[in-house]
Amino acid sequence: MSGHSKWATTKHKKAIIDSRRAKSFAKLIKNIEVAAKMGGADLSGNPTLVDAIQKAKKTSVPNDNIDRAVKRGAGLSGESIDYATIMYEGYAQGGVALLIECLTDNKNRAAAEVRTAMTRNGGNMADPGSVAYNFNRKGVISITKTDDVSEDDILMAVLDAGAEEVADRGAGFEVITEPSELVAARTALQEAGIDYDSSEAEFVPNLSVEVDAETARKVFKLIDALEDLDDVQNIFANYSVSAETQAELDADDE
Repeated sequence: MSGHSKWATTKHKKAIIDSRRAKSFAKLIKNIEVAAKMGGADLSGNPTLVDAIQKAKKTSVPNDNIDRAVKRGAGLSGESIDYATIMYEGYAQGGVALLIECLTDNKNRAAAEVRTAMTRNGGNMADPGSVAYNFNRKGVISITKTDDVSEDDILMAVLDAGAEEVADRGAGFEVITEPSELVAARTALQEAGIDYDSSEAEFVPNLSVEVDAETARKVFKLIDALEDLDDVQNIFANYSVSAETQAELDADDE
């Protein structure tokens, strides 16, 4: 199981989303506002906004909230938004590298809260560039496994659309592309009738660190604390877990 995305297990991810729905809504709304501000409210010319809206809808954000966010971001409601993207770097237990992506209107608050969460949960902040070199920006399309769609089906759909690989992540598949090819691959999936959960640019590690169950639990606790911060939008890490460790972690949620 790769650790470049936010969570190690589907169960873990669902538990976090269920327990923090309001906070999750706020972060998804923020993504929509920023996408609308950067590319306008016209969906046909703003694929980033399309993806942000789809992700919000899949998490059951009400349509009225989405519409208001688009208008706010595009400046159509008379309101203004001013968010800055900041990337913090650090290490979790076991030498796991972390990239912490924040979207904030207060850089000092974001920096202080990230540092506090790291310190209290066994992590260490790192100098800029000391972690980021191990990650590459990639387009990542996540697809939940179903009986109707096989890995070969996905490969056939995206092979000529710029996809670099289709990776099996246990509970689902991920289509990896260059960021510039993300829209083409996503469109190819749609044309093939293959539904996807999310489509966005992420930071994918070049090298992964395999961790045991005990270390994984500590890493997840740290990630949970960071994810609980309002300004933190995404967390990327380079852990990996074996099938045996995955089974042990799954047992924790039963």
